[in-house]
Amino acid sequence: MDHLQPLIADLALILILAGIVTLLFKRLRQPVVLGYIVAGFLASPNFHYLPSIVDAANIDIWGQIGIIILLFTLGLEFNFKKLLNVGGTAFTTALTIAIGMIAIGYLAGQLLDFTTFDSIFLGAMLSMSSTMIIIKAFSDLGMQQQKFTQTVFGVLIVQDLLAVVLMVLLPSVAVGRVDSSELINSIARLIFFLVLWFVIGTFIIPTFVRKVRRFLNNETLLIVSMGLCLGMVVLATYAGFSAALGAFVMGSILSSANEVERIERIMQPIKDLFGAVFFISVGMLVNVDTLVEYALPILILSLVVVVGQSILATMGMLLSGQPLRTAVQSGFSLSQIGEFSFIIASLGISLGVMNPNLYPIIVAVSVVTTFSTPYMIKLAEPFLNKIEPRIPKGIKRRLDEYAQSKTIIASNRTLWKQIITKYLGNILLYSILSTAIIIASKVWLFPLFAEWLPGSIGKLLATIITLIGMSPFLWAIIKKRTSGKILRELWKDGRSNQVPIVLLIVFRYAVAAAFVIGFLLTIYSYVGMIIGVIIFLMLMRTFSNDIQRQFNRLETEFLNNLNQRERSKKGIDLIHNLHIARMKLHESSELAGIKLSDSNLRKRFGINIVSILRGTRRLNIPGSEVRLFPGDILGVIGTDEQIASFLPIVECNDSPEVAAENSEEVKYDYIAISPDSQWIGKSTYELGLRNEFHCLLVGIERDDNTFLQPDGTIKIAANDILWIAGEPESIKAVRVIAKGKKELQ
Repeated sequence: MDHLQPLIADLALILILAGIVTLLFKRLRQPVVLGYIVAGFLASPNFHYLPSIVDAANIDIWGQIGIIILLFTLGLEFNFKKLLNVGGTAFTTALTIAIGMIAIGYLAGQLLDFTTFDSIFLGAMLSMSSTMIIIKAFSDLGMQQQKFTQTVFGVLIVQDLLAVVLMVLLPSVAVGRVDSSELINSIARLIFFLVLWFVIGTFIIPTFVRKVRRFLNNETLLIVSMGLCLGMVVLATYAGFSAALGAFVMGSILSSANEVERIERIMQPIKDLFGAVFFISVGMLVNVDTLVEYALPILILSLVVVVGQSILATMGMLLSGQPLRTAVQSGFSLSQIGEFSFIIASLGISLGVMNPNLYPIIVAVSVVTTFSTPYMIKLAEPFLNKIEPRIPKGIKRRLDEYAQSKTIIASNRTLWKQIITKYLGNILLYSILSTAIIIASKVWLFPLFAEWLPGSIGKLLATIITLIGMSPFLWAIIKKRTSGKILRELWKDGRSNQVPIVLLIVFRYAVAAAFVIGFLLTIYSYVGMIIGVIIFLMLMRTFSNDIQRQFNRLETEFLNNLNQRERSKKGIDLIHNLHIARMKLHESSELAGIKLSDSNLRKRFGINIVSILRGTRRLNIPGSEVRLFPGDILGVIGTDEQIASFLPIVECNDSPEVAAENSEEVKYDYIAISPDSQWIGKSTYELGLRNEFHCLLVGIERDDNTFLQPDGTIKIAANDILWIAGEPESIKAVRVIAKGKKELQ
């Protein structure tokens, strides 16, 4: 095998070993991740009874790619709206665990004679619970549907975000820049770039994916997704952040797109392969001699994780207002470390500030706590049964009262808190975008115009273009309505509220003015700045409506992209609470193989199927004899409630995969019935829209604003508005017939 590249031989060895070991671990019902770690140890030079790898550096590179893929797929499951929805409980608990475990880990490291940097990284590693291990444990124990598990998943989401933040901050700590100003600067840079990337990415990328959707089969979607991922990795690295952060950000941007389920599916084999190589590379660093030497620290740190995580998570839950039972069950579930601990350890070694011997110690602690996780989850119930009767009634009553008070506070926030949060969020967002425009202008636009048009003309044109680009966001800082109804209510309450309201308005104007004045002062003198401000204010006043329309267009596009995934699942608004939703027919659905005529969907659920996407073939307005088959993508019209009741019957918890489309999609339009239309007096059944025109009558809107869902017997009247679903050409033909005049009697 001398002629074979070492990389190929090494990959063959580690994957064969991984396959054998993971099959054994599957048989023993143990987490596959542990099997990868054991396989890595068996393939390493530290194990002398089997052939070992030749070039560990190549495997390490593959492991780094594995980190990128893992973080990218984690970002696909991470949704910004989901982060906002997990509520204060997840934030409070995750922060309590992070702060507490970093402090405890640091103290433990110092007591064990670790260096300062080793102790800092140790605390960070011990503060991260394992999403993969917890999900596996809940699945094995059949607890996925219990109420407390949703709270645990919320905490894991926030912990993932905190891990990304730690990966940004730890390099600054590693090079000795730990002063408060540098820390604040690092956090500010992180927030700036995260918001900027997320907003611009959400505005551009889902729109791009949607426009090229018809060309995206699995192959091209995989190439595009990986290209976007690695492109953001390069951009993040160029900006001074880690490659893992870039991968996570791109995943979170794509998480709002309609195609995210498909991306997750096609990425799964790649994630499995490269993720396996990463965990195998972790196992290669395990040294038996080191484990024997550090047996006591491993035991101590394992106890620190199990006891510390459980207590701190329980305390965080109680502080956030959760009942004692939920708090204990959640706390006992979060008592392990996992994948992010390995990633942080890899970061410490790559920076050269962490003792490599700490890596196998963390791996060993992870193995111990992984094995203990199912037992800790099962222990929560008997532990509760034992301590609840022994808790003094006074303490128990206070805990219940505190939980109730937190619920009341959460559901009745003060008006001022709402206003200030929205105002500051609004100003922060558009200030970041305005700052980004100024930076981009200084870096690219001004040098470009200086080269093309040397002198004052080029500088003036670059200034005008920059101000035009900033104008929608400056308008939003000043004028965008924020809690207008609440402000009016507070204004009526008297002077005590009126003064703060005026100050808030003045502050908005001051921030916008600071951007314009500050930008102009970097280019012109004070006189030029004053002239520029006057001209800018005149133009803003003259074109205020145009600027507002431009901003509204940008905001609408952004919100549509942000909610694209939910709109696809929950439905696209049509009229009078009717929506269009797409769902994939699961093989175990009761509708599989059934004719539409035999399904009685309209009577059972009140919905209509307007399209079926079968492979690359689309059936629009399918007839009653069409059968439904597993894998069909159904386009369904109904209300929120009707679609919600129908979705479980169809998908059985599966996710839709939208294939390439070779035919036109169903469109929705209305037809106004004129007083002399030949359709007046006919029943909806007599129109024959489905059979003759392959269209569907969705509903009828009457003069008195009533909306009728057709049942075949309703008579068409003058001035009715008929809402039609069908292909564009078919709807056009229906419109021509509907406008035909009645024959003279």
